[in-house]
Amino acid sequence: GIEVILKKIKTSGDKILDVPLAQVGGKGLFVKEIEEALLSHEIDLAVHSMKDVPVCLPEGLHLRTITQREDPRDVLISANGEGLAQLPKGARIGTSSLRRQSQLLHFRPDFEVVGLRGNLDTRIRKLREDGLNGIVLAAAGLKRMGWLEHVTEYLSPEILLPAVGQGSLGIENREDDADTDKKIQGLNHPQTQQCVEAERAFLRRLEGSCQVPIAGYGLIRKGRLQLRGMIASLDGSRLVQDAVSVRPEDGESAGIELAERLLSHGGKTLLDQIYEKQRLDH
Repeated sequence: GIEVILKKIKTSGDKILDVPLAQVGGKGLFVKEIEEALLSHEIDLAVHSMKDVPVCLPEGLHLRTITQREDPRDVLISANGEGLAQLPKGARIGTSSLRRQSQLLHFRPDFEVVGLRGNLDTRIRKLREDGLNGIVLAAAGLKRMGWLEHVTEYLSPEILLPAVGQGSLGIENREDDADTDKKIQGLNHPQTQQCVEAERAFLRRLEGSCQVPIAGYGLIRKGRLQLRGMIASLDGSRLVQDAVSVRPEDGESAGIELAERLLSHGGKTLLDQIYEKQRLDH
């Protein structure tokens, strides 16, 4: 019932398609220009895919509204209809995500992971054009586009733990804009918000970005917030994961506790090795 004017803003992340995100500044590239438009009062609110939003927001902006989560899973679209386990030895899988790469290689070390950027129809087209055996995408994006008929297999979180915030949308606006706050407050979904805030607290403690293979996923079941987290090596040979179960209102402290656990169980060594490799590569 709110009348809005839609303003499309093409971000750096949308424009730079020939370089992996991890090499050009990470997920903040998808929100930078939009946040600048908010701060300059060019727009009043911004709609983001939560997995693209850095854990630290610019001063003067907040994310008080997070909508009900869509399917958080990743999916496989394969060229010949095989599931992940049935793909041929040495299958070429397209993804731009280090999180997906690590977990795919952990599941099947024989896979060849190929970098894949661009919007959804570009990625689906490249499946054929680049001779890939399969591509891995977020279920939520395909569902929102009405393209679920392309899906070969939904990948369980046990195989591919989702990205922090995956499947949820956040509405960002200025902290001093009480009028907009009031208009959009009914769109907030408290359970999704509690889960996503717990996931983002986990990621914030790890100082993570899309430059490192980190995954975190929370859901509320039987009145408890169950939060799982993971840190992996780039080649998937080492994977550290754990889970906590807490009251939903304790999600943020649980995210920090889970991060501390992973760091102490080998995660810090993995992150240090990844950052050192990236420093040498640059």
